[in-house]
Amino acid sequence: METQYFKEYSPSLGRDMELKVYGHAGRPVLFIPCQNGRFYDFENYRMADVWSPWIESGQCMVFSIDTMDQESWSDVGGDPYWRVRRYEQWIDFITREIVPFIRDMVNARNGWDGYPGIIAFGCSLGATHAANLFFRFPDLFDGLLALSGIYTASYGFGGYMDEVVYRNSPVDYLGGMPAGHPYIDRYNSGRGIIVVGQGPWEVPDSTYRLRDIFAEKGINVWVDVWGWDCAHDWDWWYKQVAYHVPHLLDD
Repeated sequence: METQYFKEYSPSLGRDMELKVYGHAGRPVLFIPCQNGRFYDFENYRMADVWSPWIESGQCMVFSIDTMDQESWSDVGGDPYWRVRRYEQWIDFITREIVPFIRDMVNARNGWDGYPGIIAFGCSLGATHAANLFFRFPDLFDGLLALSGIYTASYGFGGYMDEVVYRNSPVDYLGGMPAGHPYIDRYNSGRGIIVVGQGPWEVPDSTYRLRDIFAEKGINVWVDVWGWDCAHDWDWWYKQVAYHVPHLLDD
């Protein structure tokens, strides 16, 4: 498997950020690690092994980045006003810096001419971030695989709410989205999958709420609820990736 490592200064964040790329060709996938995770977690937690059939066959390239959770969602003792704005800077880092980087590399590797949509992928809090990217930026992200996420910003920001928290809380902004909003057609032209189990350490309530919102708004995102034996853990996420990735990559 071809891999590449990058470390570049991010103007959005005012610090160096690290990135690793897996693969030589195919659809772009952005992997967001679990809470407080690092770019190397895709490899260290053996998720690269699970994705390897599609990476090595040239069906996809995975771009694994760093989180900023320790300065935003996880810093529960900090000022939520500034924490959520730090998170928004990380969103800017992805949309203004990482997305153009991904598009340039994928177009060059595949001989494409255009702007390929990106699949957002994550587990646990990484799934929360991935879903937020898919729903906020359907012009950039046309695929989603979110495993065991929590889709309300109250997880990181408690009872605090302002306009920045709202636009990073999918349960809230999708719930408030008017019927017929143009984003709904964009969601439905892509492929979104949200998966949750009902076993140990899973918190499926916000996934159920999203499922209800999708039904109300006519959003065709697949919510796949696994059984009471399905735990919030890597072994189950490996199984879910193996089951769902073919659906995402099937043309």
